[in-house]
Amino acid sequence: MGEKIAADYLRRNGFRILYKNFRSRRGGEIDLVCRDRREETLVFVEVKTRTTDAFGPPYAGLIQAQQDRIIQGAKEWLRLLNDPRVPYRFDVVEVLLKPTTRVHLIRGAFQMPDDIYW
Repeated sequence: MGEKIAADYLRRNGFRILYKNFRSRRGGEIDLVCRDRREETLVFVEVKTRTTDAFGPPYAGLIQAQQDRIIQGAKEWLRLLNDPRVPYRFDVVEVLLKPTTRVHLIRGAFQMPDDIYW
């Protein structure tokens, strides 16, 4: 449910959804792979959904192990493109479902470490 809400939000805000639920052979996972049409940037998106923010914002649930899986997936996607110059970033979309649905985009939520090459 959260991923559909996030995808709809991104489309309305100038993103083109390229792929949903990308899984790499090396264990990487990406909820949404998008193109930000405004910046011509490839965007790897993690969707974090919570019913309420009683235990903090959804982004707070993004642990390092999840970031590592997203980065691993991004490395595989970039390998498939075979173009090291393509601009990319990692965003998080927070979806809160109650009391009313709210969506918040965090651009550049984290980065690929400098010592990681794809």
